[in-house]
Amino acid sequence: MKTWITRAGRLVLAVVLPLALAGCGINAIPTKEEYAKAKWGDVQNEYQRRSDLVPNLVATVQGYAQQEKSVLVEVTQARAQATHVSVDASTITDPAKFQAYQQAQDKLSGVLGHLLSITENYPDLKSNANFLALQSQLEGSENRIAIARRDYNDAVRDYNTELRTFPGVFWAGTLYKAEKPMLAFEASSQAQTAPKVSFAPQSSNP
Repeated sequence: MKTWITRAGRLVLAVVLPLALAGCGINAIPTKEEYAKAKWGDVQNEYQRRSDLVPNLVATVQGYAQQEKSVLVEVTQARAQATHVSVDASTITDPAKFQAYQQAQDKLSGVLGHLLSITENYPDLKSNANFLALQSQLEGSENRIAIARRDYNDAVRDYNTELRTFPGVFWAGTLYKAEKPMLAFEASSQAQTAPKVSFAPQSSNP
């Protein structure tokens, strides 16, 4: 009889204990961490998508506006810098690495905006089918980057909050001592908005 009770107790413990641990948030930190890392991957993918558009954009503009050589060189250099900044899983918890990555991407956003603004002076370029296609793709890429950054920031805030609030703060101080707060993107003065890619005439205010 005692043996049966002991076995039954062990069975109940085996079923109840995992549920109790799950209910007390023991898995919340790694779950939120993996989600935030996935969103970080989305950000990298969207920045890479934009970077892949730059060579064709520069080549197309160069064919119609060779006198804008200095701007084209600036765009090419900004792209090279943005693509050569080393990033990995540790980047989102390393302030120096994260800042370097964000600044490089923001610089590319700024010079692309400048390049697109000067193309207003070249009607033939603005009617070029290849340029129009690149313009559309770049606009879509900038929109996806903005969404990816927003989703990543939301995931980071959720993860960081878990580290600082109960019961997450308990697990962060015991089982997950190595986990660090993640860094979020911040809007810079250079990248408050995405580059302007619409060439519709703008009405002037009276």
